[in-house]
Amino acid sequence: MEESEKEAIREASEEVSHEFKSLINTQDLDSLKQLQLLILGRLQDSNAVLSHFNEYSEHCYAEVSNDFSRNTRLLKSMKTDLDYIFQKLRSMKAKMLATYPDAFPDDSKSEILDQRPDLEIPS
Repeated sequence: MEESEKEAIREASEEVSHEFKSLINTQDLDSLKQLQLLILGRLQDSNAVLSHFNEYSEHCYAEVSNDFSRNTRLLKSMKTDLDYIFQKLRSMKAKMLATYPDAFPDDSKSEILDQRPDLEIPS
């Protein structure tokens, strides 16, 4: 390109730039900039608070996760033991009914289904 063409392009771009600048009110632009800075500050504060909360939550979880796991294992073991005990009681009752038919009142002879909720099935 020749020097005169480059100069014409530069002048045209300056004219367009000047026209765009005249369309925008500088006070509005400054107020938008201030609002953006205010929002940025609030978002940074919120981010800091959330980061602190996440660190605190992670620390708390680390403290209780071992207890929670141990207690979960204990409860599962207790459930297994109780299931075994109820099974033995049912078989003992059946044997007693077979050996001594009059050992229980008439209303207790009817088959009672296990109505305990199954805690392993999500509700």
